[in-house]
Amino acid sequence: MAQQKFLHQRPIQNPFTNPFSSSPLSNSSTSNRPISLLSRNGLLLLLALLVILGVFLPWAGSPLFPFPNRLSSSQSKWRDYSLRQAVKFVAKNGTVIVCAVSYPYLPFLNNWLISVSRQKHQDQVLVIAEDYATLYKVNEKWPGHAVLIPPALDSQTAHKFGSQGFFNFTARRPQHLLEILDLGYNVMYNDVDMVWLQDPFQYLEGKHDAYFMDDMTAIKPLDHSHDLPPPGKKGRTYICSCMIFLRPTDGAKLLMKKWIEELETQPWSRAKKANDQPGFNWALNKTAHQVDLYLLSQAAFPTGGLYFKNKTWVKETKGKHAIIHNNYIVGFEKKIKRFRDFNLWLVDDHASESPLGKLE
Repeated sequence: MAQQKFLHQRPIQNPFTNPFSSSPLSNSSTSNRPISLLSRNGLLLLLALLVILGVFLPWAGSPLFPFPNRLSSSQSKWRDYSLRQAVKFVAKNGTVIVCAVSYPYLPFLNNWLISVSRQKHQDQVLVIAEDYATLYKVNEKWPGHAVLIPPALDSQTAHKFGSQGFFNFTARRPQHLLEILDLGYNVMYNDVDMVWLQDPFQYLEGKHDAYFMDDMTAIKPLDHSHDLPPPGKKGRTYICSCMIFLRPTDGAKLLMKKWIEELETQPWSRAKKANDQPGFNWALNKTAHQVDLYLLSQAAFPTGGLYFKNKTWVKETKGKHAIIHNNYIVGFEKKIKRFRDFNLWLVDDHASESPLGKLE
């Protein structure tokens, strides 16, 4: 008896019917017998519980789904919202500004949006939500400005730099951009750990296929070349995939297709914890003779390894900075602290300037 486990000790009384039997329960002694996990009825009951848990538990991690089987009509609408519809809704003058966000990044999205709003470009922003929690939260606060391109990802693993989840998250980027180009729109992509200090569009000179920023910390002259830099020690350039502007040209589409191809041939593994940036650089290097490329001003688009670490250079280039990228540092709290140290964490005092308002 000591080895036998029971789901409950209370006898099953009439007039209830055993859900696993075709005949009603009687008042015989068997009706008062507890159900053992090792019995047929016990195993069937356990199986039913596992099925129920299997349906409902995957939703439990999202704060937006206390009753996941009861989507509101508005949530159902956004679940079916297409990229074509979303881009058409937000685009201005044939251009859309895109970011890709999973739920843990919402505070950074809000901070970035405040800076974009200060430059009067917030209406052009489309948030590509990588999970349903982000999709519903953004569209609840700012209808029409978020879209999810299936499949949805696991938001709890996608934000850990160097993880397979992070690779899966960032590796989708060129496909998203290619689809927007195929719809005929110009597209600017930004990571959301960025802050706009000026309107970046004023620096998009000419009619080139693709614009991008250097990720090197070595200081360039203010009048540096806008050509693709020569390869470094690893045989490729060191361009950042965090800020890209593309026109819907054959050249830009070729670059995206090559980027997708590079990511497919160099997938993430435990031995080689890849991310999307090396693939982007290989794509740039291999298509440079076919694509009209433009390297943006280092002073206007400095990498975090330069802007946050070289006070002398920052002072010398004051007034020239357009977008600051908070890279060369890993971890949410470290990034937020650095932004605060440089008065760039805007959500503390200026959340009302974001289209999303103050996030709870």
